[in-house]
Amino acid sequence: MADYVPGKYQMTETENFDEFMERLGVGFITRKLGNRSYPVVTISKEVDEYTMKTESLVKTSEMKFKLGEQFEEITGDGRKVMSTMSMTAPNTMLHQMLGTDGGKDSICSREFMAEKLKVVCQVEEVVTTRMYERKK
Repeated sequence: MADYVPGKYQMTETENFDEFMERLGVGFITRKLGNRSYPVVTISKEVDEYTMKTESLVKTSEMKFKLGEQFEEITGDGRKVMSTMSMTAPNTMLHQMLGTDGGKDSICSREFMAEKLKVVCQVEEVVTTRMYERKK
């Protein structure tokens, strides 16, 4: 089976992202900027370490991780979380984020396909879906 994870993806659609960010406690101005941004996500893999770079109107962030190993992450909206990435199926990556200092826990599932990336995130009962197209 092909490994569709590495690549560059441009967000094309977003659904329910404002409510998701609000439930996480993200402030009004950051939410409004986040809703206007259509980020580019670049994922690469070197041996067993992944790098995920997200570039948007709000900020550019980069994280490096190994599957199954917890790491500290500052999210795009500025929250500090303890994250763990795992493959739950071929080309499907689960990102578990445990809130610190009273922050909320959240999860994101990334399904990598030949031409698309589907990201579904959840905090409590609020779910957001974001679609990306693979860039050539």
